[in-house]
Amino acid sequence: MLDIKNLLVRRGEGALAHHVRLPHLHVGAGEILAITGESGSGKSTLLEAIGLLLAPIELERFRLGATQDQDIAQLLASDDQPALAAVRSRHLGFILQSGGLLPFLSVRDNISLPRRLLGMPVKSAHIDHAVEVLRLQGLLDKHPQALSIGERQRVACVRAIAHEPLLLLADEPTAALDPHSARRLFELLMSLVSSMGLSALVVSHDWALLKDFGLPRLGAISRQGETLFEPMD
Repeated sequence: MLDIKNLLVRRGEGALAHHVRLPHLHVGAGEILAITGESGSGKSTLLEAIGLLLAPIELERFRLGATQDQDIAQLLASDDQPALAAVRSRHLGFILQSGGLLPFLSVRDNISLPRRLLGMPVKSAHIDHAVEVLRLQGLLDKHPQALSIGERQRVACVRAIAHEPLLLLADEPTAALDPHSARRLFELLMSLVSSMGLSALVVSHDWALLKDFGLPRLGAISRQGETLFEPMD
């Protein structure tokens, strides 16, 4: 579960500063919420703030799953970087546009890396299920350069949820894919989020795809120097 209230973040300084405001956000376990808007409206900035990579200038509440008894807003206000890093590494999963796989590691080792860093057992029925759902069994011993773009994105999905995070953040995960591959990846991603009980936020320009899947979304309303994100029909 993700619950945020009155988040305001700034990108840039002085006359070039752009503000992104989020009055309220609630995403339950097993739910996906899309974040939409024109290029440059602040979607990635919002995702970085929710991913605890960009400190807000205002924040009333930020609670996440099992940590909801400790308001993460307090950690951000005190700039407790070790505690914030611990929350990111244990409770957040990220899917980047580029996939972000390490080229010198095999698919198997890319997937297991988050668990190794946290001291978790490498073997996991949860990972085996994700590998099966995303049809990666035959790719585990290959390196990223031997994969297609679609295959890399599927591997990136499994790596992002390998350590069983509470929140999945995906920034344009289908941007480099053809329409068929984009739809297939979205279907598989939704299946994993539902079966694992994650909360997920997905930034996407593909409004038609989001509409087809019936995803609720936050839309950007841009004014001079500020973008407000509100629920959209």
